[in-house]
Amino acid sequence: MQIHHNALILVADGQRCRFLRNQGSFTEPRLVVEGEREHISAPTHRLGTDQPGRAFSSVGSIRSAVEQTDFHQIEKDRFAAKAAEMLNRRARGKDFEELIVVAPPGTLAELRANYDREVSARLVAEIDKDLTNHDIGQITAILVDRER
Repeated sequence: MQIHHNALILVADGQRCRFLRNQGSFTEPRLVVEGEREHISAPTHRLGTDQPGRAFSSVGSIRSAVEQTDFHQIEKDRFAAKAAEMLNRRARGKDFEELIVVAPPGTLAELRANYDREVSARLVAEIDKDLTNHDIGQITAILVDRER
């Protein structure tokens, strides 16, 4: 993948996001961290204490359980929505011309659902990988080698 000078790269998952900028050239990218955010999720017992719901059949007395709410997934989706809002604000402020987003598939879906038109217009690539635990050198190598 070719990363233009001054392109913005968002590397995110449901709990962490990192904004990187290519300070190098088109042929020799040099990614620099512009900012990071991390969300520490509360323990499950603090997120929700309700028992799973029960559904009653409209005929007879048959009851069935309803799947329990995944509070951690809700927290991850909210964090992704906040990351998308940060991108929206930066796009409206003309902070970047090109955007590359790297995130696992579920996070990518949540980000997409919250992009403004300005972000979508600047989006040049989406990569469905979780690279949040990689260092900058590894991220650069993975992004540059994707085309080969």
